[in-house]
Amino acid sequence: MHASDLLWFVFLLTAVAPMVQRRLRDLQRVRFGTRVIALIHRQETMSLLGFPLIRYIDIQDSEELLRALRLTAEEVPIDIILHTPGGLALAAEQIAHAICRRRAKVTVYVPHYAMSGGTLIALAADEIVMDPNAVLGSLDPQLGNRPAASIVRAVDWKTEHAQDIEDETLILADIARKAMLQLRECVAAVLIDRVGPEKASALADTFTHGEWTHDHPLNVETLGKLGLPVNTDMPREIYEYMRLFPQASTGRPSVQYVPLPYRSPLPVPSPQPKRTGN
Repeated sequence: MHASDLLWFVFLLTAVAPMVQRRLRDLQRVRFGTRVIALIHRQETMSLLGFPLIRYIDIQDSEELLRALRLTAEEVPIDIILHTPGGLALAAEQIAHAICRRRAKVTVYVPHYAMSGGTLIALAADEIVMDPNAVLGSLDPQLGNRPAASIVRAVDWKTEHAQDIEDETLILADIARKAMLQLRECVAAVLIDRVGPEKASALADTFTHGEWTHDHPLNVETLGKLGLPVNTDMPREIYEYMRLFPQASTGRPSVQYVPLPYRSPLPVPSPQPKRTGN
C-alpha cells in the first residue's frame, strides 16, 4: 500500500466515522423507549469552520413535537426529556397548549435546566421531575435584549418624576405591557387544571412580572416555596438517555474525570507501633 493510499484511507475513515457514530446513537435512542420525546438543545458546531452555534426552541421544534404528540394515542402516557435554554415564545406556547390538551399523563423530566420557554413547557405537564440540582427560569417576556417589565417600570418612573419620554419609548412600553399580559394569561391557563385558579394566577404573576432577571436559576427549593409541586425522584435511565446526546466536541474538554462510579475506599487501619523487648 502506497503512502497516498494510506492517506486516502485515513481521510475516508475520519469522514465516515462521525456519521456511523451518529447513526448508532440514533438506534440507541429509538431502542430506549417508545413513549419518550426529547427536546434537547446542545451547542453545535458548524461542519467545516467549527464556529459554535447555539440551539434554542424554534418553530421547527414545535412542528416536530406536535407531530410526535399526534402520532401518539391519547390514552398513552408521554415522558418529555427537557434540556434547553429557552427560545421563541410562539413555539413554546404551542407546545405547552398541546401538552395541556393531552388526556393521558404527561411527565416532564429536567435533568439539568429548562429556562424561559422550557419552563413554560415544564409548567404545562402533569408532573415535573427534576434533578435535585436542576433549575427552571423566569418567564418575563423580552423585547429584543430588554426585559418588558423593566421598560414599563422605567416609563412609570419617568412619568412620576415628570421626565420627558420619547414617543418610541412609550410605544415600546405599550408593547411590553401587552407582552406581559399575554404571557401571564398563557402561564395561568397551563397551570389552572393542575394547581387551581387562585394559585395559578399567583404563580403566573410571579413568573412573568420580572421578579428576577431572565437568566436567574430557580432551583427545587425556590420552586417549592412558590408552591409548585416538583418531584426529585429522577430515574437513572434519564441520565443514561442524556448521554446519547453529547456536546459536540471542540477539542480538549474543560471538565475531565474518570467516567466510572466512585465510592469511598474502606478505611485503612492505622499501623500499630512495633513492640520492643526489654
